[in-house]
Amino acid sequence: MSDLQLRYAGVSYYDKTRALERGELSPEGIELEYIQFDHVGELFRVMAQDPTSFDASEMSLSTLTMMTSRGDHRLVGIPVFPSKAFRHSQVFVNTSSGIERPEDLKGKRVAIPEYQMTAAVWIRAFLQYDYGVAPADIHWLTGGLDTPEYKERLHHDPPPGVTIELIPGDKTLLGMLESGEVDALATARQPAPFTNRSGTVRRLFPDYRAVEEDYLRRTGYFPIMHTMVLQREIYEAHPGAPLALLRAFEESKRLGRERLRDLDTLAVMHPWVAAELDELKEPFAAFGGDPFAYGVGPNRHVLDAVLEYSHEQGLSDRKVGIEEIFAAETLDWTPAPVSGEAPA
Repeated sequence: MSDLQLRYAGVSYYDKTRALERGELSPEGIELEYIQFDHVGELFRVMAQDPTSFDASEMSLSTLTMMTSRGDHRLVGIPVFPSKAFRHSQVFVNTSSGIERPEDLKGKRVAIPEYQMTAAVWIRAFLQYDYGVAPADIHWLTGGLDTPEYKERLHHDPPPGVTIELIPGDKTLLGMLESGEVDALATARQPAPFTNRSGTVRRLFPDYRAVEEDYLRRTGYFPIMHTMVLQREIYEAHPGAPLALLRAFEESKRLGRERLRDLDTLAVMHPWVAAELDELKEPFAAFGGDPFAYGVGPNRHVLDAVLEYSHEQGLSDRKVGIEEIFAAETLDWTPAPVSGEAPA
């Protein structure tokens, strides 16, 4: 592959992408310009509405699945997953709502920035399958999280039996949560009323780590939020680009993990970060010991689940197959398992 210039837009991840952001590492045959986005939701909206905005980018897995189900193949996925996260910790309730257990969400007004966001797909799935609260049991409200401005990423109609209401243009979801106009909020960002300890907002799952660890043991899912996409026109002209990008992002992640394990000068404000990285190997054995494993292979069960949820929840017009999402050249790529012990 001759040298290819690509403009890649994504979040700045200190551990996983630092080497690429700083130019310490380049994909083979590619000159990569890494453009940092602070507001990833805006990036997803831009790419969903005009996939030519950037040559490659980080992308919402949920929105990409919706586009694919509609026959929009202008973007091809690469199985790099820069954002994975459990979301039990991100469901917040107004302390006067009377909600004590997940089952109490039935019949309540629950705010969510965008019904289609991948975090919301996973939250609705665990509410339904673990607590018996179906999407139709909740009155959903969408709108601006902390500012009134709201721009829909990719239009979709409410699924049959589900109520989705857009809040008034002069209100915000956070303001309505704090005032009690909504009973709960599902979000990927920690709300200010909770962070400020106003006393009006608390987590639905106070002991969320224990709940999330149990979820991992029972299901094997460490939920994928974002993936990488490349313009299909570029892919068709340069079929070696997806593997080159995948390998480079994998190497950047390896270098980031190596830096985190360096106890000479700690990379982050955590005195036992290297030891905790070792402790993660066993519960994430299905991912080769790496919670943030890239590639279809170690993540196939997670991808199958979220693609099924997307269809069940009425976001995708049909069940999308993994092979429809990702570049064919990347499907059989497998990462090396994590090895080594914490340094002395």
